[in-house]
Amino acid sequence: MALEHAVLVSLAEQSASGYELARRFDKSIGYFWSATHQQIYRVLARMDDAGWISADAVVQTGRPDKKVYSVSESGRSELSRWISDTTEPSRLRDDLAVKIRGAAYGDVDTLRAEVERHRDIHTERLDLYRLAEKRDFAAASNLTGSALHQYLVLRGGIRVEEGFVGWCDDVLHALKGQNND
Repeated sequence: MALEHAVLVSLAEQSASGYELARRFDKSIGYFWSATHQQIYRVLARMDDAGWISADAVVQTGRPDKKVYSVSESGRSELSRWISDTTEPSRLRDDLAVKIRGAAYGDVDTLRAEVERHRDIHTERLDLYRLAEKRDFAAASNLTGSALHQYLVLRGGIRVEEGFVGWCDDVLHALKGQNND
């Protein structure tokens, strides 16, 4: 997926300024497709040049004017085309997995501490996702349209984090009592 498509999805859900879009990435889309604020602004310029989005200038009192971006018909066509295309499943690419595989060649105690750190980070993220689920999707069985789709992505994130936490627990259990041989 190109960042352009993540931006199209976000703007299709709700028009936004570059700043608002970057904040949205920080709070939601960024959990599964990250981008810096600079990348988002560069992509917005390319998408505007390509005709996928349009920008309306909004005058603000006491602050610089801002551009509010929305998806054009051309952008909606591109988004529809992209959603219809097949994509290859992504592969796990994780430094921690390589470290665990190479544990025999390093300090196992240090590796255990690193696995614990990763487990703690994944646990925090899992807690955050579960909080968002409880706060934003209390009546999940009644969801339709965009809200349902957002919920399904969140559920995917919850499953991934549950898997990582469980895997870290498995690794820590397996490495318990092992030392550098």
